[in-house]
Amino acid sequence: MTYSISEAARLLGIAPSTLRYYDKEGLLPFIGRTESGARVFREEDFDALRLIQCLKKTGMTIRAIREFIELPAGSEDTAARRLSILTAQQEVLRQKMDELRDMMRLIDYKIEYYQPGHAKRAPEG
Repeated sequence: MTYSISEAARLLGIAPSTLRYYDKEGLLPFIGRTESGARVFREEDFDALRLIQCLKKTGMTIRAIREFIELPAGSEDTAARRLSILTAQQEVLRQKMDELRDMMRLIDYKIEYYQPGHAKRAPEG
């Protein structure tokens, strides 16, 4: 089964313009086209599209995503580089998670401070 850009975007929960942007940036070399040039998405394209979405949500740059996508999948020659890209992004996420935990602790403290009946002491900010 094939999907138009609008159908693919709807299934992914993104705007068609996002898919056009990804294509323009070289992230979708696997996408086919009709004779008239319209993009055609196949079922097997959605795993790669979901991976691109995931990597983008982690804060990975378009450049790094493109590098990852351009490396041939399943090749032992490129597996080490793909692993390196993913582990670097994993570390970025770990740092973000630590920052979020710190922010959550402060917010939790402030919520507790402003709860009725809380023994108030001078607020810290």
